[in-house]
Amino acid sequence: MTAELVRGQNHPLSQARLEIRIAAGTPVVAGATLGDEHGTVHGVEWVVHPGAPTLPGLEVSRQAAADHRLAVDLGAVPEAVHRVHVLLALPAAGGPVRFGAVAAPVVAVTGLDGTELVGYTITGLDAESAVVALELYRRQGAWKVRAVGQGYAGGLTELLTDQGLPQAHQLANTIHEAVAQGLARAVTPPARTADGDRARQTATPTPGSDQGSSAAQGAPGAVPQQPPSPYGTQPPGTPPQPMSPQGGPASGTPQPASPYGGTQGTPVTGASQPGYAQGPADTTAQQPALDGPIDYSHPRRQNAAPPPPPPAAPPVQPGQPARPVAGDATGWSMDERLYNQVWGMFEDLARSTAAYRSAVDFADSRMEKELDAALADPRNRIGGQGEAAREAARAKYTQLVEQARAAYDRDLGQLTAESEVVEPALPLAYARWDNPVWHGYRVPFEAPMAVRLGDLHLPECPELRIPMLVRLPLERGLWIDSGAAGSLDGSFLGSQELHRLAMDTAVAVAARLLAVHPAGDYTLHVIDPAASGAQALAPLVWTGVLAAPPAVGAAGVADVLARLTERVDLVQMAVRGGAADSLPPGLDTSEQLLIVNDFPHGFDDRAVTQLRYLADEGPSVGVHLMMVADREEASAYGPLLDPLWRSLMRLTPVPDDHLADPWVGHAWTYEPALVPPGSQVVQQVLAQVAEARTKYP
Repeated sequence: MTAELVRGQNHPLSQARLEIRIAAGTPVVAGATLGDEHGTVHGVEWVVHPGAPTLPGLEVSRQAAADHRLAVDLGAVPEAVHRVHVLLALPAAGGPVRFGAVAAPVVAVTGLDGTELVGYTITGLDAESAVVALELYRRQGAWKVRAVGQGYAGGLTELLTDQGLPQAHQLANTIHEAVAQGLARAVTPPARTADGDRARQTATPTPGSDQGSSAAQGAPGAVPQQPPSPYGTQPPGTPPQPMSPQGGPASGTPQPASPYGGTQGTPVTGASQPGYAQGPADTTAQQPALDGPIDYSHPRRQNAAPPPPPPAAPPVQPGQPARPVAGDATGWSMDERLYNQVWGMFEDLARSTAAYRSAVDFADSRMEKELDAALADPRNRIGGQGEAAREAARAKYTQLVEQARAAYDRDLGQLTAESEVVEPALPLAYARWDNPVWHGYRVPFEAPMAVRLGDLHLPECPELRIPMLVRLPLERGLWIDSGAAGSLDGSFLGSQELHRLAMDTAVAVAARLLAVHPAGDYTLHVIDPAASGAQALAPLVWTGVLAAPPAVGAAGVADVLARLTERVDLVQMAVRGGAADSLPPGLDTSEQLLIVNDFPHGFDDRAVTQLRYLADEGPSVGVHLMMVADREEASAYGPLLDPLWRSLMRLTPVPDDHLADPWVGHAWTYEPALVPPGSQVVQQVLAQVAEARTKYP
């Protein structure tokens, strides 16, 4: 399993022979420095670079390229070497002059079999032209890798000087001269769009049928790259090369050297591909004419229409970051693009916060080590020397934390600007109730791909809210927890107030689900045994959007559960038997949502069993459950109901940090999407839903 690192995070290495793969989207220079236990580089002979591409245990490429493979054998590294820093730099001769103008470089540590062990995307670079990407270091006899991502605006000279190399300026010039004399040409690969990465479209679409493809996407601020052609077309300014029929360079063409021999990008011949004849091929007979645009579509294949181009970014001053644009993520519709953009913002905030927390933890551990070292000698515990050491350690800690906070604030500023642009552009299903889009509400004719259940934020930046979007149809039921709990501001609410807020949350979610589905595609049932939620349920009752009045008493509970259980059984039998057209004529085939209030009041053992059955089997056949309940009130059932609570997604009527993402591990604070006090938007929307049902039964 690949470990995706963030800045400052480390990971153990289980193999000694490795390959470090670099995908930068533009030609870069790759190298490495060898340092002692303090990270100091003692001379130019401790640096491996294009001019001196091999050292014991290390081998790098001899030229600048967009794709690199560095060979590493940690078992062959000299014993005096404790740290290996992997460096990236932009060439001095032509091309971009700062990493902020190109796509974020991606570095991966793999085994010799190609299995990716560690991945790291170097984000947050701007004016830097050189960067320390990774650090391989010894710890207690074992090797680990750390994601560094430290950039230098002064280029290789500043980077090597920071590594303690006295001949930094001369060595930087030597490296750039060796790159300029390289004979191989850099090959620009397509942008990487691995799972979890945030792929974006460029602001200006590429004409033709390739609009919206992942090859034309990159990180914000990336320069657009021409997609590689299977017929061997090269970007402007690159000398043409003879091509093989499979689209790769023909034999005899100089190619970038591989660390393990052979050439990079060489296509596999017929000896290893079944169905291909062995022997030389006639390249001239199969080379198509390149005078005009090439049609890559199959002559007899009917493809879907390409997605509309993304909105263009407004012009900016030279040297300034591009302004955010709503809908600049991937997708075939604007709703899909906005959905992907919102979750891209979620991932960016998670990464930035993880990097900031990791940097603060590193500063804490470093200060503790420096203080321990300063106080190890009893003579330094009292007196000016010890106090000076303590002050220096605290000053270094403050400096590191301030640097981390500055980088974090820069990321937060970019995300805040993007949120201010995206939030007003969200469609009905994703928008808050105070969004003006609800004032122009019309009943939709198709269901959305997701719905907003609330907002998420982190304690470091409570003002930056990320919409919590959940895909439709719902795969899990919802549990609005009305149990006693303290809010994040330290205040405590009574049980009645919490129950009222929980019912308001349930009604707001149910109203949104009804509003974003076509008329008649969503049916709503309510169980309120003691009629304790009558006030909150009034908008649903008065507008007539319920399938029937709320069920009260034990008899009402049993009737609703029996009908929905029978529906689940019938649909499951029809689907499993392949006889979906044999369902009873009067069966409602629309999506069903059951709101249960005051559980377990009014429920006997049979009703509890039916409720568990609906929670487990209902979502697969379009029957969904929303419970407003306090788990403590159902404690008499003991562990019998534990599977029920685990099967539901827990939401809270007040802000609570109970949601955790398994990717980074942050505890996210959830805040429900409630209707603003005094607003009549829900009643107006539900009235239109009820009216549309009479027109389109």
